[in-house]
Amino acid sequence: MAEAAEAAEPGNLAGVRHILLVLSGKGGVGKSTISTELALALRHAGKKVGILDVDLCGPSIPRMLRAQGRAVHQCDSGWVPVFVDQEQSISLMSVGFLLESPDEAVVWRGPKKNVLIKQFVSDVAWGQLDYLVVDTPPGTSDEHMAAVEALRPYGPLGALVVTTPQAVSVGDVRRELTFCRKTGLQVVGIVENMSGFVCPHCTECTNVFSQGGGAELARLAGVPFLARPLPSPFAGSVPLDPELTRSLEEGRDFIRDFPQSPAFPALSSIAQKVLSEAPARLS
Repeated sequence: MAEAAEAAEPGNLAGVRHILLVLSGKGGVGKSTISTELALALRHAGKKVGILDVDLCGPSIPRMLRAQGRAVHQCDSGWVPVFVDQEQSISLMSVGFLLESPDEAVVWRGPKKNVLIKQFVSDVAWGQLDYLVVDTPPGTSDEHMAAVEALRPYGPLGALVVTTPQAVSVGDVRRELTFCRKTGLQVVGIVENMSGFVCPHCTECTNVFSQGGGAELARLAGVPFLARPLPSPFAGSVPLDPELTRSLEEGRDFIRDFPQSPAFPALSSIAQKVLSEAPARLS
């Protein structure tokens, strides 16, 4: 596989070992948060990671990784992605880098969006990556189909499905799992985000929505629940944590800077299960 990757053109995805699409049935469940923190956790595990932000109308990952205002340059094989760190262990491509201002709206019809997504896949010099994390918009729209069709030639695709505990979100995720089956995406696992609120003063976790919806959905669907309970009262799923919110607002590395946070064990557990589940399911 390594020889094939070296022989391939550097501007395609032949050098990527695993491709994961982060999906959800509805907006506001924290796909971009999970995509960002997963990439950071995988980097701290010694992996080289790329993030492809195909949420064209809401490109928030550049801000979450403190990469706003960076320029995308051209090379012989296409666009050079933006490198988030000096070691170039996380590379990022987003429509946010192509807009004249952060307030500019992407008012495009489906065909134009599809063309740009295909360009992000074929015309970006991604190089050698252990993981490419694809942050998608909500639902099962044209963007999802364009991404799946463009990425499929480069190998098996995995899906990380994000939900929140309440029944409305879980119901939407059921439809997302149906989309995965119809398009041949291997579901690597389900993540339950916003599972309780951590008090910034006493660190008590209160279930402001409900609890356990993601784990129950994973059980019924027969797919892994990636944040299984650990020896911690908070580690069953990813809680709402003010420290996590602050790190995303400021573009900080939450995995490095907040190891004592109640959200840390859950995010670390997700990354470890991706490292163990993805190679088996995407082989």
